[in-house]
Amino acid sequence: MRHEVELGPSDLEEFMQQNHISGEILYLDVPTPTVESAAAAVGSDPESIVKSLLFKINADLVLAITCGPAHIDRRAIAAHFQVGRKKVKLADPQTVLAATGYQVGAMPPFGHFTPLSTLIDQRVLEKGEIYAGGGSDQTLLRISPEAILTVTQAEVLDLLAPRNQNQAS
Repeated sequence: MRHEVELGPSDLEEFMQQNHISGEILYLDVPTPTVESAAAAVGSDPESIVKSLLFKINADLVLAITCGPAHIDRRAIAAHFQVGRKKVKLADPQTVLAATGYQVGAMPPFGHFTPLSTLIDQRVLEKGEIYAGGGSDQTLLRISPEAILTVTQAEVLDLLAPRNQNQAS
């Protein structure tokens, strides 16, 4: 699964063109490492910012997509795959880069080296337009949730942790 090249916004743009995916990559003047900074950069509500997080479950990788600053509940992922919560671990930055081609914080929901098993939080689908990682720390992808769902063939789940609990995200 090791690749020598790192992908960027132009690779994402090419993937979208080849696969006829509607969306726009926005090139920004500021880095967007957090949900809050991304929302401020595009003048949007934080709930319209989508984060794509890679989890390891034993030897498998699973992409989880949710919106806003809320934390993903590893128990929801564990229950879906019928494993213990401790088997679900947030992938380290080296694993993310090797598996997807993108750096943590810039990873789009698709266009990775290889397609990933994907879970999407049901709340993402309630939005009209969302912003996701655009392939670099100064780009965002403006897209419809339905386009992400179609491209990734994600399974829709409730992925958010109940309030007042600290979980990985």
